[in-house]
Amino acid sequence: DILVDGQLCDCDNVVNCKVGDPIPLQVKLTNWSKHSVGPFALTVMPYQDYQNGVHNYELQDAITFVGSNTFYIDSVKPTKDSVYFGALLFLYTGDFYLNIKFHEDNCSRELPLSWFCLPSVHIRATEPV
Repeated sequence: DILVDGQLCDCDNVVNCKVGDPIPLQVKLTNWSKHSVGPFALTVMPYQDYQNGVHNYELQDAITFVGSNTFYIDSVKPTKDSVYFGALLFLYTGDFYLNIKFHEDNCSRELPLSWFCLPSVHIRATEPV
């Protein structure tokens, strides 16, 4: 599950936020496999979608992370959850998306396939009132 500003994200949901306000980000992973999984890293990469197949990942002037955009995970035990917290700060208005990538350090254990099907995260940053 992915929550942005306390709202559960799915492909039909757009999360609205204000420019200049830190927005909490929570990623919850559940390991439904029979084996512990890890170590691995989880990286959150914001981008803009120009609707023509082009994605702009060069957003260092538009979005910043409070803390890091990468979470390092030792392991997630079978049938257990692991929750990671971060925050985003939008500096400009616009529609943004989050791409979540996994980087596995241990070749002997594969990550659960469901983790590669995380919902699309769409965030609309608007001017403060």
